[in-house]
Amino acid sequence: QKIIEANGFKNTITLVKGKLEDVELPIQQFDVIVSEWMGYFLLYESMLDTVLLARDKYLAPGGKMFPDKASIYIAAIEDQEYKEEKINFWDNVYGFDYSCLKEVALREPLVDTVDIKAVVTDPYLLKEINVMTVTKEELAFKAPFELRVTRDDYVHAFLAWFDISFEACHKPVKFSTGPHSQYTHWKQTVFYTIDTMSVVQEDKIKGTLSCAPNERNNRDLDIVIEYELDGADGAIGREAKERIEYKMY
Repeated sequence: QKIIEANGFKNTITLVKGKLEDVELPIQQFDVIVSEWMGYFLLYESMLDTVLLARDKYLAPGGKMFPDKASIYIAAIEDQEYKEEKINFWDNVYGFDYSCLKEVALREPLVDTVDIKAVVTDPYLLKEINVMTVTKEELAFKAPFELRVTRDDYVHAFLAWFDISFEACHKPVKFSTGPHSQYTHWKQTVFYTIDTMSVVQEDKIKGTLSCAPNERNNRDLDIVIEYELDGADGAIGREAKERIEYKMY
C-alpha cells in the first residue's frame, strides 16, 4: 500500500488481501484479468484452478485473459551422465547399497535445465490450453505422442516444457520454457525411463502421457507415460516398451 501511495496510484490501484475463493472484490466485473499462474510442467500446484474461478465469476463479456494460451511439448533426450549421477548414484552410496531407492528417485520428475544438444527427437505438441474457454475438468488429460528420432543415439528420458502466449494483445507476444530458448525459472521437466533405448534416425517413439491432480493433494500431479519404440528397421534387438507412473510433488 505504501508503494502504491508513494507512486501516486492511491485512487487507481486497490489491494484486496486474501484467497480469491474467500473474498468479495469491490468490483463485480473486470475487463482484463492478469495472472502468472504457471507452475513446473505448466500445471504443477494447480494454480490455474483459481484463475478459472476468477474468469467465471468476474470477467466481463468480451473481457481478456492474460496470458490466454498455453502449450505443452514433449521430446526425448540423451542424458546418460546426469542419470548416472541422479539415479544410479543409489547403487553405491559411499560403499553402501541403496539401490532400493532408485525406483523412488526415478518416479519423481526432475526439474532442471537441459542443453538443446541432448534432444534426440523432434518436439511434439502434447496439449493446448485456451485459458478463455478451458474448464477445470479438462486440465486432467491423456494425450498421444509420436516422436521422430533425428539421429543415432540413446534415450534416457523424456523432456517436457511449455510455451505461453498473449494472443489478445495488439501485437501477440509469446515465450517458451524449452531447451531451445533462454533460461526461465520454470526450466524443463525430465522423466527418466527405467531402461535405456537405443535409437536410430527415423525411428519413432509412440505413446501416451496422462496427467491428473493427485487425489490426496490436488496441488501435486500424477503423471503416467506409456511408450513403445517403433524402429525404422523393425527395432530387432532394440525393442522397448514400458509404462511408468510418476509423482510430481
